[in-house]
Amino acid sequence: MSARIFCIGRNYVEHIRELGHPEDGDCVVFMKPASCLVTVGQAIALPVGRGAVHHEAELVIRIGQTGQRISSDSAATFIDAMGLGLDLTLRDEQNRLRQAGKPWELAKAFDHAAPLGPLTPWDGAPALDDIAFECHVNGELRQRGHTAHMLFSIERIISILSQTWMLRPGDLIYTGTPAGVGPLAPGDHVKLSSDVLESAEWTTGTNDALQKIG
Repeated sequence: MSARIFCIGRNYVEHIRELGHPEDGDCVVFMKPASCLVTVGQAIALPVGRGAVHHEAELVIRIGQTGQRISSDSAATFIDAMGLGLDLTLRDEQNRLRQAGKPWELAKAFDHAAPLGPLTPWDGAPALDDIAFECHVNGELRQRGHTAHMLFSIERIISILSQTWMLRPGDLIYTGTPAGVGPLAPGDHVKLSSDVLESAEWTTGTNDALQKIG
């Protein structure tokens, strides 16, 4: 069974403010298909002619056992690994859809929209509220995040999702992005790093160019 990819939006206050979203206290949830995944070593295929594609660096957790209606107190026991990833967003498309009151899938669920770095087994360390990470594009620091600044903790996210879905081994949860999102262009080099997780690096191309190569 292909991994389900759950994504959390608006989980860092400064990111909410940089995009002008309302601070309404809701946990924003959306999903991506498995075709969005891009492993390290693959090139990220950016859509052509769809407007700006923004990087959103995130901590990603993987679920290790089946569970439903999980309490926040027990949620950590359902995590078996974590890593770093990107929630790529067609920003112009998202803004258009948001203003029209329509779902975001066209802006969030395109092929290659969820690059995922190596996953590190998790056995309780590091602490879930003490993970820092960064995103560099072409050597320039773009984003710096820390899980202590999340509006919804990792445990709370797992609990919220499990009220609607039975979580299963292999499910991935992208936990939200900090401020500093910005555009990517073909030929860019993106690096995600953390003191406690493996780094992840990608180069970007276009979907047209990569299809011709393939």
